[in-house]
Amino acid sequence: MANQPLLLALDQGTSSSRAAVFNPSGQLIASFSSPLKIEYPADGWVQQDPRDIWISQQEAMKGLEDSLTPEQRDSVVTCGITNQRETTVLWRRSNSEPCGPALVWQDGRTADICSEWKRNGLEKEWKHRTGLLLDPYFSASKIRWLLLNEPEAAKALKSHDLCFGTVESWLLWRLTAGKSHYSDMSNASRTLLMDLESCSWVEAFCDKIGLPMDALPELVPCRGDFGKIKSGLPFEGVPIQALLGDQQAATLGQLCLNKGEAKCTYGTGAFLVVNTGKEIHRSDNGLLSTLAWTDSNGLPTYCLEGSLFNAGTVVQWLRDGLQIIESAEQVNKLADEVEDAAGVMLVPAFTGWGTPHWDPSARGLILGLTRDTRRGHIAKAALEGIALSVATLVQIAEESIGHGLSELAVDGGAAASNTLLQAQANSTGLTIRRPVNLESTAKGVALLAGLQSGVIQDLTDLTSQKQHGAEIFTPNMDLPTRNRWRKNWNEAVKRSLKWHE
Repeated sequence: MANQPLLLALDQGTSSSRAAVFNPSGQLIASFSSPLKIEYPADGWVQQDPRDIWISQQEAMKGLEDSLTPEQRDSVVTCGITNQRETTVLWRRSNSEPCGPALVWQDGRTADICSEWKRNGLEKEWKHRTGLLLDPYFSASKIRWLLLNEPEAAKALKSHDLCFGTVESWLLWRLTAGKSHYSDMSNASRTLLMDLESCSWVEAFCDKIGLPMDALPELVPCRGDFGKIKSGLPFEGVPIQALLGDQQAATLGQLCLNKGEAKCTYGTGAFLVVNTGKEIHRSDNGLLSTLAWTDSNGLPTYCLEGSLFNAGTVVQWLRDGLQIIESAEQVNKLADEVEDAAGVMLVPAFTGWGTPHWDPSARGLILGLTRDTRRGHIAKAALEGIALSVATLVQIAEESIGHGLSELAVDGGAAASNTLLQAQANSTGLTIRRPVNLESTAKGVALLAGLQSGVIQDLTDLTSQKQHGAEIFTPNMDLPTRNRWRKNWNEAVKRSLKWHE
């Protein structure tokens, strides 16, 4: 009997790089993770060394390949790449050397650039064409900052030797020894440089930031033949056939294939994505219109997204900053030591607010402290703060699409917390569905690569598995209590906004 074909996913995240293999049913066979350093050189600045990103991804690939049997390794037929989005890398075409740090999606150093663009009346057209807002979150202002502040970037620009890419472009370039300089439409839709309707780069916006068109990657659908992993690397020779931003990949991995289906991923940040089908759904309340993925003909499915910059970082802060836990897993035990948060609220705006406020100057707060406040209250308030932040996204998404969500699929590392997910059910009034495997991001891009390779014929054939082994959390809070809780939360959030004014 022939070995079952396997699908490789490279999942490059903010705090780690992962490599995983799945079977054509989307079941995880094996995975390996390598940590990735994050630098915080100033308040609101978040950066990484592009070389470290590449090294970390190679380590994950090698660890995974070493863990497989020779038969399993030989059964890997295709590869997909998914990645932290918006994070911006500039490098030299001639030698593949970075021209400065990678500015991470959370980075807020470009707030003044965005403010200037807004004062000049540019946001309306930018929003209409890209579905995004003028915020430091997205790649355009990061590119501008690097060109203005990194001498190597300016030199490469002057000598026509400059390449720009988000992380999937950077990895693809290195994996193919510089043969492939592509960006897929899901990642490109997060740069502020792609027209959402025509799925093409906007030359006028590139001119605005000073980036020549020849520095841009070729814009491609999310499925295709993008090159092969070069010799000398783990999994050499495997074709790369899918590229997908991490939140879009998680939505696909959760099999939210139909209009109105939604998922939330709790990683470094928290991201709500609602499938809006073949038409762009534009929002006036701070949600983003973005491209989810494309079919075999390059035709897009769109989505609405709400983005929060801090989720898993809150638990990391309890561990590394406050040092009230020794491992992330301990936050649940500590939170469960108390019946409730005793009026304590933690607003997790460490690096500003994303949706719906888009305020890079916002900062985190802890409110309601008394002499009786213990570590358990702070831990519970931290988890509830994540859930309440997401509840706001759910509310405005439901208002935007004109109807309630039937359920919310969840994934990501922090979704392992029962305390968090019960708070999510209580704060939204929704049924929360947690799958057996929380690695939905890697699964999603593996499935897309499987489709392109012909190993998978139709993802709808897999939808019946959504309920298999899933854990369900339902609300156990009455409506008046929920409304009071949400009202107090909204007041707390107001205090975190415009903190530096």
